[in-house]
This record gives sequence, C-alpha cells and structure tokens, in this order.
Amino acid sequence: MSEIKIAAEPRDTFGKGAARQLRRDGKIPAVLYGHKQEPVHLALPEHDLFLALKTPNVLLNLDIVGGKSELAIPKAVSKDPVKRTLEHVDLLLVRRGEKVTVDVPVVTAGEIAPGGLLELVLTSLSVEAEATHIPASFEVSIEGLEEGSQITAGAVPLPSGVTLVTDAEAVVVHVLTPAATLVEEESAEGEAEAGAEAEAE
Repeated sequence: MSEIKIAAEPRDTFGKGAARQLRRDGKIPAVLYGHKQEPVHLALPEHDLFLALKTPNVLLNLDIVGGKSELAIPKAVSKDPVKRTLEHVDLLLVRRGEKVTVDVPVVTAGEIAPGGLLELVLTSLSVEAEATHIPASFEVSIEGLEEGSQITAGAVPLPSGVTLVTDAEAVVVHVLTPAATLVEEESAEGEAEAGAEAEAE
C-alpha cells in the first residue's frame, strides 16, 4: 500500500471551543497514540485528511512541525451526524515491519446464478498484517453461485503475510432464495394439500 504524506501541527488547546475554532480554520483535531508513548495532540488539514481517509486503513506519513515524521493508521473517525464533515480522528502509531490487527473491506466480483438473492453477511474481515502492507480490500468471487451457496471467511484468498483473525467458519456471503419465490412455493404446496384433502373426502 502507498503512504500518504500529510502535514501535522502540534496543538496545546483543548475542549469543544478550541476544536470548533480549529475546524473553522480548516483543520481537524487528532490524537496520535501507541507504543506506550504519551498521546500527541495534533491538528491536520481537513481537505488533505478527507481525501486520505477515502482509502480504507490508509497509512499516513505525518510530517509533524517541529518534530520527526511518524507513521500512523486511522483507528477512529468522528463525523458530524448531519453534515458528515470530519470532527476528530484517533491515529495509531505504527512502525515499519510491525504487525497490526485491522478490518479490511470485502468486495464481491462476478454475478450469481439467476434466481438467487445475494446477501453480504460480513462487509469486512479482521486480519493481522504488516502496518506498511495492509490490503485495501479482499475480493470475493461470487460468479455462478447458486441458491443455498455460501462462502466462509476461511475460503477468502489472502495475500502473503496476512493472517485471518475473523472466525474461519464465519459466513461472508450467502445466496438466498428470494422471498417471493418462497411464498409462491408455499402457496403451491398449500393448494396441493387442499386438493389432496378434497379428493380424500
């Protein structure tokens, strides 16, 4: 995965008022923690951070003003519930070669067999991977899957060096029988039973 370099400024003002002022200035309050170090409070440029966060588990190369550069991955992102604008981000400090546990999105490829209804049970898988080699997503082929078919987490192909943390037996995708079809079948069965009873009488 690629690193995204982003400027970071240390901040020493806290509270809701200070956070609102930062956001008015086009910056987002952030906290960098990890490796048993004291948390570092930072301000990041809103536009650059917004673009960076479009990549799941993005690796940020923080260029801290007056300090050294640090590598970090987002662990928690707070957004305004209405405007969906960024409000705060928690960052986890990582080192090259270090392994971290992250949730990686699942994407499907292909088309299921006609008549079925695809259910994506898990939208992400929890895995352990090197902080500098976190996959952007896991592709699951659903080509030709028929009703009743399913794919478990253990059947999803993982890149070398990536270890599954999610239960291997957990269902990722499942092909269901459409409800309308079930209703029709139940109705047909009911009519057949009624007919049989009438003949018996």
